[in-house]
Parts: sequence; structure tokens; C-alpha cells
Amino acid sequence: MFEQAMDRIAGRFSRVEPRRTARAYLLGLLSRTERKNCWQLAEQAGLAQPGPMQRLLHYARWDADAVRDDIRAYAVEHLGTEGAVLIVDETGFVKKGRASAGVQRQYTGTAGRIENSQVGVFLAYATSRGRALIDRRLYLPEQSWCSDPERRRVAGIPDEVRFATKPRLAGEMIAAALDTGVPAPWVTGDEAYGQDPRLRAALEARGTGYVLAVACSTRVRINSGRTAVRADTVAGRLPAAVLTAPAVTAGRLLHWSHWRTRHQATARRSHYRRRSCWIDHETALEY
Repeated sequence: MFEQAMDRIAGRFSRVEPRRTARAYLLGLLSRTERKNCWQLAEQAGLAQPGPMQRLLHYARWDADAVRDDIRAYAVEHLGTEGAVLIVDETGFVKKGRASAGVQRQYTGTAGRIENSQVGVFLAYATSRGRALIDRRLYLPEQSWCSDPERRRVAGIPDEVRFATKPRLAGEMIAAALDTGVPAPWVTGDEAYGQDPRLRAALEARGTGYVLAVACSTRVRINSGRTAVRADTVAGRLPAAVLTAPAVTAGRLLHWSHWRTRHQATARRSHYRRRSCWIDHETALEY
């Protein structure tokens, strides 16, 4: 399957050297090599120096977004089936220096604390046949990077790249996937994305169902939008029959406590997390 994927993207590299290096680079990323830097990946590939890897990343001419499109199409061809889900989430990459684009001291789930790191937002495609990452966006902090022209220039960040929140980056990836015909009637993500009303509104406008985590203190509107109530209050009032309902009517916004409730405790607070669910059409629910 790896060779099939490589055949799909081979035409994106006009010369033999970067094409061969790209193959070695990807095999290195898939290997058990602990540190995935150019030196370690070059050693994994049997190269004496990291030069070919560095040239691939910094100087070789190839379109990363075009490669992304090829891989996304390949994933859909092999995994696509009814009931597919798009999953948005972020992850961090711990760094030691200041030169990597987007690096700063920030919270990263990779370490479970604030670290000097880069943070990326990723989009995965999941079906009963399997799952695969199909898109990515680098989170570029506003103050330490977006507002520093010299730092941007040194890191090679294009002038047209502007600050975007993580939910906005997620929305861009979801829209790009759906616009290209990726069959996914559902989107899911954690509280970082469920708390953003613009992301939820954009999904509803497209008619895309979602199940997104929200804080228990989130206020939701009931009574045809006339009354704002805390999500946990609404969840506590739901009858048990809701959990076994065979179908949900179009356009209802539901907050179910028993469907997915988790208790989280941190050093500062503890709270219950609810799932915000929106369905655009009659959809059978299984529990």
C-alpha cells in the first residue's frame, strides 16, 4: 500500500533525487526511529549526511498542498464508506530552540503541560474500514509570530499567512475536504472546537452533522431559541426515553449528558464536559 501511495504522489516531484528522498523521508517517519529530525532520518535511510533530507524540505520545488490532495483522494478511495466521520484535533511538537515556525511556550497535550513547542491542527478521516490523516495546518501564534515581520521572514513564512485561531484552521480544513467531495456526514472534536460558535454555525450552514464537546457552563437556547440555559441543566432535564429514541428530527440542537459525559479534574477546577450534537436530517441513533 505504501508503494501505491508513493506512485500517486511521485509526479509531484519533477526530479529523481527529491522523489527518491521523499520516499526515504516517509519511510523514516513511519519507522521506529525515536527522533524524526533530518540527521536521524538520513541515518535511517543509510545516508552519510542529512543534506538530501534538508534540500527536500528547504530547497526542492514541490507543492505540499498538491501532495496533500493526492493523499486525501487516496485515503477516500480506500476507506470511504457510509457513515464516515471527520475528526479535528491538535498536537504539539516539543522544540528546544526558537527558529522553528510557530514555536513558543504554550500548552501541548503531547507533554501534558506548557512547553516550548509547535502546535499543529490536524484533520483525520475515519470509517469502519480504517482511518487516516488527510490535512494539517500549523498554528501560528499572533503576538510572538504573526506580528513579527523579521521573525516571519527568517522562518520563510509567506506574507499572505495571517493569524487564525485553531477552530478557524479546523473549519478551513473541513470546508476544503467537503468541497472536494470527501463523503463525511459527521464532524467530531473536543472542547477547543465545540466552544467556537462560528465553527458550529458553519457546519450547520452546510448541513453537516457534528458531535463536539462543550463545557457544562455553555448556554444553549431552547423554546425555539427564546430561552438560554446551561448545557448541564438541559441535560439533567432530558427524559431517559431520549437515549433510546429511534430517530432525531431535522435541525434540533441536543445536549445529552448520558451519551458522553466525562469528569475532568485539574489543579484549578473540575467540571463536566457535554457533547453538543446537531443533526440536519432524520438519523437513527444507536447506543
